[in-house]
Amino acid sequence: MRVVIAEDSALLREGLVRMLELAGIQVVSTATDAEGLLAAVELHQPDLALVDVRMPPTQTDEGMRAALVVRERWPQVAVLVLSQYVEEEYATELLAGESSGLGYLLKDRVANFREFLDAVRRVASGGTALDPEVVSQLLVRRRPDSLARLSLREREVLTLMAEGRSNAGIAMGLAISESAVAKHINGIFTKLDLQTTDTDHRRVLAVLKYLKA
Repeated sequence: MRVVIAEDSALLREGLVRMLELAGIQVVSTATDAEGLLAAVELHQPDLALVDVRMPPTQTDEGMRAALVVRERWPQVAVLVLSQYVEEEYATELLAGESSGLGYLLKDRVANFREFLDAVRRVASGGTALDPEVVSQLLVRRRPDSLARLSLREREVLTLMAEGRSNAGIAMGLAISESAVAKHINGIFTKLDLQTTDTDHRRVLAVLKYLKA
């Protein structure tokens, strides 16, 4: 896997490089601003662009804007966005288009080495990785009564589902049986008026479609 990293914090940038290289992932270029990111993606055509939302010169949305440009110009390049906080407006804009090969994580998740690398690999292979906090806040903002319809366990299952977890992965993460997971998923689809499907990728798209509704 070949990755380009756009992050203006030298400490975090070097930490990401070291983490990925230790996992056998090649970092072909790094950038500290949006212009550098776009130039690196055009030159290297990586499998994944790892992008900070806020970058110079204004530290507002340069990184997100650049990520959207990457999605438009080089659709074959997966994009994983990192943010210090849940930026609802930016997350909604990012999710408005094609959702395959796309991720949005809070920077705190980087500290969990295994889960972060799992998200990187999943997004690079065409999957989806959404931070649980992003999922929860978008659900609340989009449909205020939506979470109220779900049990606590169903909320946990929905969060892992939106991250791209399989039934087996959800069962392991919550220490429950796969049959229990399937039951919870059916309940979620019923309460949220989502089409039931046995295909992991399609059900993640269904969740994303719900979030964008």
